[in-house]
Amino acid sequence: MSDRLKGKRAFVTAAAVGIGRACAVAFAREGATVFATDIDEGKLERAAAGLDPNRVMTIAADVAKTDQVKAYVARTVATWGKIDVLFSNAGNDGPIVPTTEYPEEIFDAIIATHVRGCFLGCKYVIPQMNDGGSIIITSSITGVKGVAGNCSYVAAKHALMGLMRGIAKEVAKRGIRVNTINPGPIDNEFMRTAERNMSGLLGRDAGDFFDQMIPLGRHGKPEEIARAVLFLASDHSAYTSGSALMLDGGLCA
Repeated sequence: MSDRLKGKRAFVTAAAVGIGRACAVAFAREGATVFATDIDEGKLERAAAGLDPNRVMTIAADVAKTDQVKAYVARTVATWGKIDVLFSNAGNDGPIVPTTEYPEEIFDAIIATHVRGCFLGCKYVIPQMNDGGSIIITSSITGVKGVAGNCSYVAAKHALMGLMRGIAKEVAKRGIRVNTINPGPIDNEFMRTAERNMSGLLGRDAGDFFDQMIPLGRHGKPEEIARAVLFLASDHSAYTSGSALMLDGGLCA
């Protein structure tokens, strides 16, 4: 523990599994008090087991619902005071099918979670954020390139890039930094589920396919992504804003 976030208050969405949980753990380990939320209450409770309840507080909520966002932001501020770090990480995925066959209700649900969820988080956290704070948004390599058969996810991740760049200009006068992380394939439940869906279309194991494409030859680990997020959350990134940090093992180089 190096206390890089000592005294800071951090908010993490989609904190129950994968990258979100790894970041919540890393933030707490580095001295922050962490408010963690996720739509899945059971997974969130299991993720919080073993963590210091004086340092980590949880609540199940849907990031796309205005009333729930307002409620958990208000609870965070009432409990610990103004927020220093927002890690907007919530996301979902859908089928891998051509755009002409893509279910409209799933398209809407994915845009709601990724884009509306991030928008609402920023809208209601920024007024309660300390000057000099940091907002980190989880985009993807699909935020900078197209992928056939996944129109909603690609559109959502591109939209998050636009939100990041616009908001970064708005809050710069307060010294608040806004950046995205853009992971490639990560060894977690979310990615492995997506790869199972892709494998049928590819006619081969999608995980192996990606490993052969990635210059470093493997999927990333949630803990590796958490170390990069920790940099953006900490004062070590004091002059980094409006940037996309590619965490893809060289895939998009």
